[in-house]
Amino acid sequence: MLRVSKTRFVIAVPDLKISSTFYRDVLGLEIHLLPHPGVLIYSAGNCTIFAGECRDAIPPAELGDHSYFAYLEIHDIDAFYQSVISAGAKVSKPIRNEPWGMREFGLVTADGHRIMFASPVLE
Repeated sequence: MLRVSKTRFVIAVPDLKISSTFYRDVLGLEIHLLPHPGVLIYSAGNCTIFAGECRDAIPPAELGDHSYFAYLEIHDIDAFYQSVISAGAKVSKPIRNEPWGMREFGLVTADGHRIMFASPVLE
């Protein structure tokens, strides 16, 4: 049986400077430098994202539904939703309670990737 000990994401971005600024200033992730100039690590809590600059790759925004790469469960989703709205993030799915017991919303990153954020619905 598969046992996953840690989850990390790997994304291709057209411009590391624009991407890292969005992940830091809008989403609040920490940015970590690596010895390789074309790769950065973005992190928050148990979430780690490896971002590699790929200027000639298909832009994530052109991938449609294939641009989703993460479903992140977070605390205090309503406050986080308000903070990303205030920061000017593009929302792909407004916040709402879903029948599967999650309160969730989706956004589009500066690169065109889409991320879902969620918290269990508290009753």
